[in-house]
Amino acid sequence: MARLVILGGGGFRVPLVYEATIDPSDTRLVDEVVLYDIDADRLAVIERVIASMAERPGAPAFRVTDDLDRALAGADFVFSAIRVGGAAGRTVDERVALGLGLLGQETIGPGGLAYALRTIGPMRRIAEAIARHAPDAWVINFTNPAGIVTEVMRTVLGDRVVGICDTPIGLVRRVARVLGHSLTDPDVDYDYLGLNHLGWLRSFSIDGQDRLPALLADDRLLLQIEEARILGPLWVRAQGVLPNEYLYYYLHTDSARDRILAAPRTRGEQLVAQQGEFYRAARGTGTPAADLWRDALAERESTYMAESRDEERDPADIAGGGYQEVALRFMAAVSGASGPERMILDVGNESAGSTLVPSLPGDLVVEVPCLVDAGGVNPRAVGAPDPSQLGLMAQLRGSERLIARAALTGSRDLAWQGFALHPLVTSIDLGRRLLEGYLAAEPGLAAILHR
Repeated sequence: MARLVILGGGGFRVPLVYEATIDPSDTRLVDEVVLYDIDADRLAVIERVIASMAERPGAPAFRVTDDLDRALAGADFVFSAIRVGGAAGRTVDERVALGLGLLGQETIGPGGLAYALRTIGPMRRIAEAIARHAPDAWVINFTNPAGIVTEVMRTVLGDRVVGICDTPIGLVRRVARVLGHSLTDPDVDYDYLGLNHLGWLRSFSIDGQDRLPALLADDRLLLQIEEARILGPLWVRAQGVLPNEYLYYYLHTDSARDRILAAPRTRGEQLVAQQGEFYRAARGTGTPAADLWRDALAERESTYMAESRDEERDPADIAGGGYQEVALRFMAAVSGASGPERMILDVGNESAGSTLVPSLPGDLVVEVPCLVDAGGVNPRAVGAPDPSQLGLMAQLRGSERLIARAALTGSRDLAWQGFALHPLVTSIDLGRRLLEGYLAAEPGLAAILHR
């Protein structure tokens, strides 16, 4: 019996993962899903949503618990999607940065660093619990900021933990669709390199011929790619690569900040209101919880990164899978239940005795194409980053590593350095004011940064 444990089981998007495990055939990958969360009210609501899904043919059994040790016992796969501080914490992350004239966003900029400060310690302790109770489990980390969180978890669990994100493979899938192909076509290959929420698609080959230059040169094709519309087709063409959509926040920082400030609410405040209404309504006795959830999910997806676009999202850009699909494909491949899968994952820079990006430390986590099969995760060789890509990667992860050390040691000086040296801050004074602002707005940080 294969058991999947979802950490953060009361989270809004958890039903997507459960729904992806439903398989009416005899080859069902997961027999039991365990939902773990410390928020009993949210967990009870998601339990009601999933209960209706569990009535379908081929649905795995499920149970809920607030006991981490009991949840992890006997796990084959652990999917982590916790949010330390909840959506309310996210609003603080955003507003403190915006109050200083800086970008306020969930994982990008100082907001992402504040998120990491709250999250690193608990995730390290969770990794230690997994090592005690399920040392052979594969751990799929979606907890943000996924790159540095995965890096910290790897110090305990090694290669048994990978980070996932649906944005890189979504970009590659869009390119394949525009060129009339599928990612499952054996003649398709691609080169992608970066960190989580910071990467570039640098080639897309069909039958050994790189088709990306021709796509970039063709306005009709290029404008079908959401990332090109967000970043600007002229800039994308000049760069000769297709950036991950999150590069918008690095390349259009002022515009992003101004659009966020001009909106009635930040994204975090919007989700606090929307999801708060969903959880309240779902506890009632009227409309079925699953119907309420689907309506709220559709609204959430349609407004994703709204500050980066001037039009509504194309339904084709929303469809075609998400992080739940990436997780299920990974589990099927690594367990041998399916054939090998080509995926983009967050893995250690040093693998099988070789270093993917020699200019970066071997223990740093990078986001690269991998071949996943019953033998494990096999990162594929990638082309060297150009100096601008390497510089941004190194500066970002250097800042995040300082924040991680601060979270694990309690050092305020390390946290100050982490904030000050982030590529969207680069100011000693602003770094200090960010630290003071977050300490004042989030009382829990004072306990984390205690010296």
